[in-house]
Amino acid sequence: MNLPAPLQAVVDALQKLPGVGAKSAQRMALHLLKEGPQAMEHLGSLLTQAAHRVGFCERCGAFTDQPVCSICQDSKRDPAVLVVVAEASNVLSFERLGQFRGRYFVLGGLISPLHGVGPDQLKIRELLKRLEDHEIQEIVLALNPTMDGEATAAWLARVLESLGLKVTRIGMGLPMGSDLEYADDLTLSRAMEGRRLIKS
Repeated sequence: MNLPAPLQAVVDALQKLPGVGAKSAQRMALHLLKEGPQAMEHLGSLLTQAAHRVGFCERCGAFTDQPVCSICQDSKRDPAVLVVVAEASNVLSFERLGQFRGRYFVLGGLISPLHGVGPDQLKIRELLKRLEDHEIQEIVLALNPTMDGEATAAWLARVLESLGLKVTRIGMGLPMGSDLEYADDLTLSRAMEGRRLIKS
């Protein structure tokens, strides 16, 4: 039996979300339908609000519903350390840890010659302008350990070091619970580079 066209349209839309397959999308749609019209209307209203109210911070590029996000407005944050990430969602990952108390800058992607993305397509000019306030003393490059992430980090390091800034990279290595036998060469190499003293 085929679903009614309006319900199938909901399933198709949900299926476009990352990690949602056909069965999961159908379960979600049927659950919403079972909850009644108000549940669907409420979800639709929330999605509409988010679409119109959530954007990107004009200072760092993180998600916000204000012109400047709460992180950039927080005077208790350390202005000397700036973590550079590829996407706004990466800021959420760091904030979830609750350990970093500096600020962020979102590039809006990575240099990717295969996809025709060069430095001009990223927010490099905005980053350099951000550095004009001279409060920032260390740039931490927190980019994915992929070919594009490595290329972007290397390019940025050259540019930023020429400005006399301290440029560091987050330690990359083995995830908890992994087996050395299955680690690739780059992961093992990064794990060695990111080693630190064990405190007793």
